[in-house]
Amino acid sequence: MPRVRRCRFNGCHAMCELPLHYCKQHAEHEQEYLESRMKWARSHNKQYQHKYNTRVRNRDTSSQERYQFYRSKQWQVLRKQALERDHYLCQYCLANHLVNAGKTVDHIVAIEIDPSLRNSLGNLATICRDCHRVKTDLEQKLFGTGKDNSLIDREPISKVSEWSELIEDFQNGKQIL
Repeated sequence: MPRVRRCRFNGCHAMCELPLHYCKQHAEHEQEYLESRMKWARSHNKQYQHKYNTRVRNRDTSSQERYQFYRSKQWQVLRKQALERDHYLCQYCLANHLVNAGKTVDHIVAIEIDPSLRNSLGNLATICRDCHRVKTDLEQKLFGTGKDNSLIDREPISKVSEWSELIEDFQNGKQIL
């Protein structure tokens, strides 16, 4: 059975097959709609990207350097080595005896905390999306990393096992700090 959706024409409740947006009765509007979508996407993408770059990526010299580092060939090589070493498994989940796939490579000690460790393969670990989201939130709370925060002078956590305990506690609703 083909996938269908409701016609986009105002007041029309007929169904049309995907990828079309209009039924056979209103098919003349399809090309106009696709052109307007493409026009919006092109203009929105440039504006959004410009705002994001100026407010987040290039807000200061240190964030600009980090952004350039993540685009470098050196980072691509390190990332691939870490993923292959960890067999594409989240090391934070493994520390809690869970097996989850991970595609992201994370700095155990954030670059903002200790920039000298950014090229160290020993400071990299594969992480799943859920653990990465929680770890980022915890880093912001514990160390003041991230946009509009100021760094807090605290001993960095340099072991995956310690981070995994904090992540598990946070996910279980325990108060951190």
